[in-house]
Amino acid sequence: MKTNNLVLLFMLAVGLSSAESTGQAGPIPADCRTGGFALGCQAWTFHEYTVLAAIDKTAAAGGKVIELYSGQKFSPEKPGVVFDHNASDEIIAELKARLQKDGIHAVNYGVVAIPNNETEARKIFDFAKKLGLYGITTESVESLDVIEKLVKEYDIRVGFHDHPRRPSDPGYKMWDPNYVLSVVKHRDPRIGATADVGHWVRSGLNPVDCLKILKGRVISVHLKDLNEKSPNAHDVPYGTGVCDVRAFSTN
Repeated sequence: MKTNNLVLLFMLAVGLSSAESTGQAGPIPADCRTGGFALGCQAWTFHEYTVLAAIDKTAAAGGKVIELYSGQKFSPEKPGVVFDHNASDEIIAELKARLQKDGIHAVNYGVVAIPNNETEARKIFDFAKKLGLYGITTESVESLDVIEKLVKEYDIRVGFHDHPRRPSDPGYKMWDPNYVLSVVKHRDPRIGATADVGHWVRSGLNPVDCLKILKGRVISVHLKDLNEKSPNAHDVPYGTGVCDVRAFSTN
């Protein structure tokens, strides 16, 4: 296993959402939940494989949900097809069939750029609606007004994801949970954070503190574990690294 390339992460897609406190029902079935959370894989975990293989492997690992991403090869039988929100009805039908076969529920899509153009952004929301997704993961803060309009129209959540701090790019602020909170706190409650705890560690932050800052605004969580606390840390099997795994469940 090449842990320097293979991103090992999981998604908590329910239970932390502020939308749940408003009584809005998400499309995640009860049988996908364990202790109130939907636990599964981000398809990037299996980015060296195809989309259909990622679904199979998520099921084999005991996951119940999956977050799809843009740009993954679809299947060995269709080597020229790259999966994204422009997928044909035929590809979507084949995807749904594999999800049903494996007992996996697609819940999120991203990280994907959402254009600051309603017509183009709507394509992503239409795709999410076709798949019955709970949410979309993005970092497109410049499109926030368009995003909020479509979130209200489609009743689909949007989580702003954090990549690590970029010392050479002070304009990148998504690594900072205080910034993410400032972006989402006055917006529709279905807009919040997709918290990547591994990237917070790479940024020199304490993930538990970050989650507390974003309390009530966490849409989903990418749970990772790292070999060390440094910007150059690589992912390791969850529970074997430096992240305080137990603290996530007790705070």
